[in-house]
Amino acid sequence: MRKTAALFLTLFALLLAARLCHSGILWAEETLPLAAAQQMRYGHTLYRDIWFDKPPVAALLDLPLGAGAGLRVIGAWYGLLACWIAYRFATDLWSEREGRIAAVLLAFFLVFDTPSAVTPLATDLLMLAPHMAAVWMAARGKALIAGGLAGVAFWISPKGLFVLAACAVWCPAVLLFAGFAAVVGTGALAVPVAYWNQVWHWGRIYAGAGFPLTSGVLRTANWVGFHAACVAGVAAREARQVRWLLWLAISFAGVAAGSRFFPRYYFQLLPVVLLLAARGYTKLSRKGRLCALLLLIPAIRFGPTYYRALHPGDWRDAAMDQDSRAAAALVRGMARPGDKLFVWGYRPEIYVYSGLPAATRYLDSQPLTGVPADRHLTDSVPVETTEPRARRAELTASRPAIVIDGLGPYNPALSLTAFADLAPWLANYREAARTRETVIYRLLPDPARLALPEKR
Repeated sequence: MRKTAALFLTLFALLLAARLCHSGILWAEETLPLAAAQQMRYGHTLYRDIWFDKPPVAALLDLPLGAGAGLRVIGAWYGLLACWIAYRFATDLWSEREGRIAAVLLAFFLVFDTPSAVTPLATDLLMLAPHMAAVWMAARGKALIAGGLAGVAFWISPKGLFVLAACAVWCPAVLLFAGFAAVVGTGALAVPVAYWNQVWHWGRIYAGAGFPLTSGVLRTANWVGFHAACVAGVAAREARQVRWLLWLAISFAGVAAGSRFFPRYYFQLLPVVLLLAARGYTKLSRKGRLCALLLLIPAIRFGPTYYRALHPGDWRDAAMDQDSRAAAALVRGMARPGDKLFVWGYRPEIYVYSGLPAATRYLDSQPLTGVPADRHLTDSVPVETTEPRARRAELTASRPAIVIDGLGPYNPALSLTAFADLAPWLANYREAARTRETVIYRLLPDPARLALPEKR
């Protein structure tokens, strides 16, 4: 018991130290939930007053939080919870030895991997714990609980459907689907109708505009290389059992859905791989266990990023975040009481850093341009055309005191000035300041108001 407590204390210290290094940075995947949560604190309702193309859990979790050390501490606790689930799952399946190995491997890969994936408490990482817990419960025959946990995963990410499928491999019972339906049905009663359009309609369009297959092959090969220490899993007899193979196939299907293969998507694959690896290490000879030295590959690659996170000024990966901080500082300096903000581009962190309320329900410009944020810095071809024009008409009915173009400096074809239907609206603004990658506009004084005689 003492050894286990000491192990988890050590893992928590590692997770906490790694995340606190990123207290001065917000990564792209966490910025929209944080900005949405901020607007909810101003009294706005998710999906009705805030366009949010993700399920609600991430925003609701961020509701009591903000940017800074507190967010990173919660992230470390969540990582520890995931490690504990991995430990209990592997212990139940085999022994405490496999449980400890599983917990250590998970903590290691929650530190030494792509910073933008492992640091933010965003949807793909948030689904990791309920994913493992759901399959764990299914393996124990607790079908109703497993289904409920798969339902929780669904409200974190639509890929929770793959979690349900994985649970069905381990426990194909009616109660599994009953538990899932109960949680999903209860949540469906609570979300506005607009949820289905923003999350599922836009999500379908987004998923239908994936990247070339060669990109997926290359990124999968990279992930396998950085997780080469888990090849010990092939030594486990379980790796050739049908239920493990099916769980592996279902999880990879979750990674491949949408044909994007971003590093954060591989959290769907991590549970099955590390559990098999934990079992495999107990079956290897002493010499065979030397494959653990392959952990040096991700440690050497990603270890230096923590130094860079403490000194983000010259780090390319954090350049946009640093520019957003600079823009927000300028906005705070010119803002007056009652001023509202609109940010063009995918720069929701500017709302968070400035502290200003949003003037519209659009916290980023994807629904206004029809170009997904994963490509709009370099590409201007929309995946949706008709509805973005109607949404831009909605935008022109607003009168934010401050407007920021955070996309035009990267991609002039998608700048605010590139849209003819926004020209009359933008004519009411003048450029007030700029940073390297943002242009800040201020609303011009109303001539009619200035012409009114002063009251005596």
